[in-house]
Amino acid sequence: MLTSKVAKRYAQGLLDFTNESGQTATVFSEMKDVAKIMSESKDLNKFFMTPYIDAKKKIEVANEIFKGLSLSSQNLIRLVIKQGRENQLRNIAQEYINKVEDINGIQRVVLTTATQLSNANIEEILKSSNMVNVSSNFDLKVNIKPEILGGYILRVGDQQVDASVKTKLNQVKKDFQLN
Repeated sequence: MLTSKVAKRYAQGLLDFTNESGQTATVFSEMKDVAKIMSESKDLNKFFMTPYIDAKKKIEVANEIFKGLSLSSQNLIRLVIKQGRENQLRNIAQEYINKVEDINGIQRVVLTTATQLSNANIEEILKSSNMVNVSSNFDLKVNIKPEILGGYILRVGDQQVDASVKTKLNQVKKDFQLN
C-alpha cells in the first residue's frame, strides 16, 4: 500500500517525539488500536470524511472514542483533525507501526493465496522463497483472494514473488498473442 507524504511526516514526527520521551512502546500498541478501529469502522470514517462537520465536533467524538489512549496519542489525533487531515489518521497510525517495526528489525510479510493454507504449507512457502529469514522476527499477514485461482503471491518489504495461476495464465495468453 502506498502511503502519503502526509502520513509519513506525521508518523516520523510522532516517532521522534516518542523516542525522546520514552513512550514508543506505549504509543506503538495504541497506534495498532487506532489503525484497527479506523479500518473496521466505516461509520467513523464517513463521519471524519464529512466536510460539513466542523473540527470541534470531530475532536469531541475522537476524544470520546480514543479516551483510553495516552496523552501523546490523543494530542496527535487532535492535531491531525485540527489540520484537516483526519482522512489520513489510519495511514498515519499504520506508518508509525511500520517505522517502529523497521527499527525493531521486524519484516512485514504478506502472503496471498486462493484458499486457506495449513501452517505447514505457509512455513514451506516462506522457507522456499529465500526472501524471509524464518529465524528472525516477521509479521505475517495472510490474504485469501480466490481470483488468483491457485498458487500464491508473496510480498516481503518491497520484493514480490508472484507464483499465482492467474499470472501464469496471463503470461501464456500474452505469449500466444505475440506469436
